[in-house]
Amino acid sequence: MRPPTISEIPTGRDGVSLYTLANDNEMVVEIFNHGGIIHSISFPDHRGLVAGITLGFPSLQDYMAYNPAPHAGLSSGAGVYFGALVGRYANRIAHGALSLGGTSYQVPVNNGVNALHGGTIGFDQKIWVPETSSGPESVSLQLTYVSVEGEMGFPGQLTTAATYTLDNENRLVLTFRATTTADTVVNLTNHTYWNLAGEAAGTVHDQILYLNADGFTPVDATLIPTGKIEPVTGTPFDFTRPTAIGENLGGGPRFSDSDNKQLLRCRGYDHNWVLNQTRPASLILAARAFDPSSRRELSIFTTEPGIQFYSGNFPGGTLKGTSGRSYPQNAGFALETQHFPDSPNRAEFPSTVLRPGESFSQTTIYGLAVR
Repeated sequence: MRPPTISEIPTGRDGVSLYTLANDNEMVVEIFNHGGIIHSISFPDHRGLVAGITLGFPSLQDYMAYNPAPHAGLSSGAGVYFGALVGRYANRIAHGALSLGGTSYQVPVNNGVNALHGGTIGFDQKIWVPETSSGPESVSLQLTYVSVEGEMGFPGQLTTAATYTLDNENRLVLTFRATTTADTVVNLTNHTYWNLAGEAAGTVHDQILYLNADGFTPVDATLIPTGKIEPVTGTPFDFTRPTAIGENLGGGPRFSDSDNKQLLRCRGYDHNWVLNQTRPASLILAARAFDPSSRRELSIFTTEPGIQFYSGNFPGGTLKGTSGRSYPQNAGFALETQHFPDSPNRAEFPSTVLRPGESFSQTTIYGLAVR
């Protein structure tokens, strides 16, 4: 088996290139160092036909113009963040407000009354410094970004390294490492949208999802967790039994009044599931998705305590993808491994505080197969 390869194509914009990681099984991952964006992931189906299986825009200019920008009709004016690395705090912070050591900090709100994915100019819009490496078993793209003290209101200078590694076992491994000069909060993730049938194949309603989580965090009317952890048993949030993503999106008979309210608030799924961690920061299976038509299967392992499942609730026809076709509602799903939303304001949630002298680290593995 030949070693994986990595190559670079400059985009014409200063400091930005498109990096292509490819293995000997026709798995190809394209990544911009602008925003650390996964532009596409391609993988063969059970017939050997290769197709892109992640959502994205046709060009870098499209990502710069539209990825973080509000779109008409999207939930609370949110952007889509196709494929991006998001931070310094992934997910929502209530009213953009947090307190550390008795000092209050304000992050710009950009999602209704809340701050989402690090505020108005998050890590998804930054140019990361790239470094490539190759070996006999894998290739890697390390991206580094230094977020200065006070950027988006956060305390401390945060230095973050995000490394994408592709091997011949069809695994894309994403590791984060971060250090700070002052007490701060950190929550990092990747925001790739998957459609295992193919990027332009329509909705993901028939794709089967398993989540290794017995509980989830319900949200209020502004999509901030209430602080409760509710059991998924007997609700449309129960993916401990592999279930079609679209089974309950239309308001099916399994809904209780409270479940219906949760899904109506988000126009579908946009919630944090509490993973069944055996011990803190252990690497566990978090999710598995399967497409019956292509027989492609995605397995996600992570050290994080939570996973945000987002069913791509934006309206159809407003966004055109890499194929040039418009994406319908539920054209893809995101599975964002991370800490819980609004943790800086919830002492009962796992802490996201990082202090000087400490090192933040997390690992997520995206494994592809055909069965």
